[in-house]
Amino acid sequence: MSEPEGGWPSIAEMLRASAHAHADRVAVVDGDRTMSYTDLFEESRRFAAALVADGVERGDRVSIWAFNSAEWIIAVLGIHQAGATLIPINTRFKGLEASELLRRGRVGVLIAVTDFLGTDYVEMLESTEEDLPDLRTIVAARGPATAPSVSWADFLDRATDADFDEVDRRRTLIGPDDPADMLFTSGTTGTPKGVIATQSQTLAVAQDWAVMTGLSEDDRYLMVNPYFHMFGLKAGILASTSVGACMLPVPVFDVAASLRAVEREQITVFPGAPTLYGSILEHPERSAFDLSTLRVAVTGAADIPVELIRRIYAELPFDYVVSGYGLTEAGTAASTSRDDTPEKIATTVGKARPGFEIRVADEFDAPVPAGKVGQILLRGPSVMSAYLDDPETTAAVLSDDGWLRTGDLGRFDKDGYLTIVGRTKEMFIVGGFNAYPAEIESILMRHPSITNVAVVGIPDERMGEVGMAFVVASEPVDEADVIAWSRNNMANYKVPRQVRIIDELPLNATGKVQKSALLEQTPRPS
Repeated sequence: MSEPEGGWPSIAEMLRASAHAHADRVAVVDGDRTMSYTDLFEESRRFAAALVADGVERGDRVSIWAFNSAEWIIAVLGIHQAGATLIPINTRFKGLEASELLRRGRVGVLIAVTDFLGTDYVEMLESTEEDLPDLRTIVAARGPATAPSVSWADFLDRATDADFDEVDRRRTLIGPDDPADMLFTSGTTGTPKGVIATQSQTLAVAQDWAVMTGLSEDDRYLMVNPYFHMFGLKAGILASTSVGACMLPVPVFDVAASLRAVEREQITVFPGAPTLYGSILEHPERSAFDLSTLRVAVTGAADIPVELIRRIYAELPFDYVVSGYGLTEAGTAASTSRDDTPEKIATTVGKARPGFEIRVADEFDAPVPAGKVGQILLRGPSVMSAYLDDPETTAAVLSDDGWLRTGDLGRFDKDGYLTIVGRTKEMFIVGGFNAYPAEIESILMRHPSITNVAVVGIPDERMGEVGMAFVVASEPVDEADVIAWSRNNMANYKVPRQVRIIDELPLNATGKVQKSALLEQTPRPS
């Protein structure tokens, strides 16, 4: 598909062009349902017309609170065709958490599900009795539509010919600086912040991800990453739509079901967290499935075991494994390349993506030499516009010349590869030495019995702060043994003074460790 010089002005125009270029190609496979790109364009146009009939104006906020599905894809592309702004909601949120986002976002229409893993989101929202003065319509995308929700079919029936005409008119008016979406940060270390991105910023994420992975119209993309997250939305739905790839939404990840899907649907693209690939490698019946169509794996984390990358290359048919560094405020800023070694893929996040600048800086934003740790600063085409209703925080993280202070700590090696060593807020100081949790976790992952670990700083009367490690082990391991092993393998100030063996780490829906939950389990100072 030929992109116009200067790029598409909007997601809606990108969709229209893709539907024209890939009219009869399969766009979505969701169970027994299959849609072509022509179908997808018309279904989302109809949804947009229903939004217009409901009173949604350009720039109004519309939320989706649902699992990955064809309806999610139709709804988000319909939201963009109507010129509205998307606010997705985490599927793990409870009623109070969702209502907080709806209130802060002044959302007028919510698309939700009433039957997901035994949960009715609409009922959960109603039970909070929170006042949401802007919310006038709730659409049940899946499950029974009980008051106050309206069914998907009944909502679509609201659209008139005049509403369709208005959608077509708006599509020509939406420009690159109009708002596209507002994604809330994961909140693993604090209160979620609403990240506002324009049409051009969101399109930049999608298009660069397609370039990074070589995504094309011939690919079939198994979408495990949740759509409410940047990975599932911008590197998933929008990246696929931009090139005409086939999307296969997965509501809940299950190893065996995913392996069956790879074989049945001839999946080529299968991104996910490192734990996803580990679970595939360890599945006892993996060899019974034909996985030969798999082409590209995409992952990212601060502590990927090198052995995991080696095993992916040795035991799975992927010809390209890429790790990257992305964040809600900026999209994918760095990645490894197809020529990088397993060591580089596991221990670094590669180099800056095209159009991006990355700086590792001191407290004055001045660059520091290779090998020295500093805060990561980014500047590029997909860096956010602002935080919702928070000019002070926006000014604190966005410089006048466009640099984003990420709050992440990193260092460049002599070859220019970036390694993430932690968060500025997670760093703790042990007797005057800076200790970075991600760095300590990376070392602990080399322990033969440790399969997962998270480190936090806790108060210490003598040293000020020390490390505490929460360890998931593959076999019985003694806390004292972990500490002794650590003393033999890392500098003394990095050694955890306390270790707790647990069954699993608390994760959010995108696979990030919720360190705030771990901090609640740490000893309190007397």
